[in-house]
Amino acid sequence: MTLHLTGFHHLTAVSGDIRENKRFYTQDLGMRLVKRSVNQDDVSAYHLFYADNVGHPGTDITFFDWNVPRERRGNHTVTRTGLRVRNEASLTYWQERLAALNVRHGEIVERDGRAVLDFEDHEGQRLMLVTDGGAGDPPTPWPDSPVPAEHQIRGLGAITMTVPNLRNTDLVLQRVMNLRPVREYPDPESPAHTVHVYEMGEGGGGPHAELHVAVRPDLPAATPGAGGVHHVAFRTPTEEQYHAWTEHFQHFGLRTSGEVDRYWFRSLYVREPNGILYEIATDGPGFGVDEDMTTLGEKIVLAPFLEPRRAQIVANLKPID
Repeated sequence: MTLHLTGFHHLTAVSGDIRENKRFYTQDLGMRLVKRSVNQDDVSAYHLFYADNVGHPGTDITFFDWNVPRERRGNHTVTRTGLRVRNEASLTYWQERLAALNVRHGEIVERDGRAVLDFEDHEGQRLMLVTDGGAGDPPTPWPDSPVPAEHQIRGLGAITMTVPNLRNTDLVLQRVMNLRPVREYPDPESPAHTVHVYEMGEGGGGPHAELHVAVRPDLPAATPGAGGVHHVAFRTPTEEQYHAWTEHFQHFGLRTSGEVDRYWFRSLYVREPNGILYEIATDGPGFGVDEDMTTLGEKIVLAPFLEPRRAQIVANLKPID
């Protein structure tokens, strides 16, 4: 069986100010809170999922709520998360919106052949709006978003990670994960260095299926913290392929977490050679398995194995509305 990843499933980052985080992503960015839960490995922390109206795989950026200092920037981590919009008219809309909301942002520029707009959230999470021209699965707009449907965020991609040395990361991306190197471009933050673009899936391209790897030996190693990224998750198209990835990684001598049932999807974690945490995740069962789709994100939802501890868990969570 040839294993293929079809794009990004989600990206999980870290917030030290989860109340403002919820306000920013739902009100300023107009994304829907589709799951209000807790970190299943640290139930003292919220785990919030923002996505399109129904939480399609590939549309969600998620946050752990940890009381930690800000990230010290560097390499060995994900350094910019792309969020797709349809066209340059949407970028113009967003440039005006971010300015009106006093959100730190750059100018609309062309990068790697696409129009992009860099910006940051209140904790310095580095984000980028990128035009996708309609590529990727069509999202479902959120009717209650403050952002008009035609300009709403369509999903993830491209995602940039930064490493000091490409060699071993490249070996894993190509030989183990079956990504294809397709092009290079100068690093916008340091044009003397190069960003290498890898593509997932069976071709056709689009930022929803591109991992960008910046090679920056001049940077120190990042120190994890608020405003940083915890891991990036890739989509596997079938349950059969999901199970096959475990054996596949073992064949190459890579250590994994073993299969983990997150209830809304199945997970498998592995670290690439520069220490960045990857997750292989299934598309289903989806966020509607335990909630009515019309009320997603309105109440705290726990995976079944945590439900007996609900009273204790909820009592330790801070209010965020």
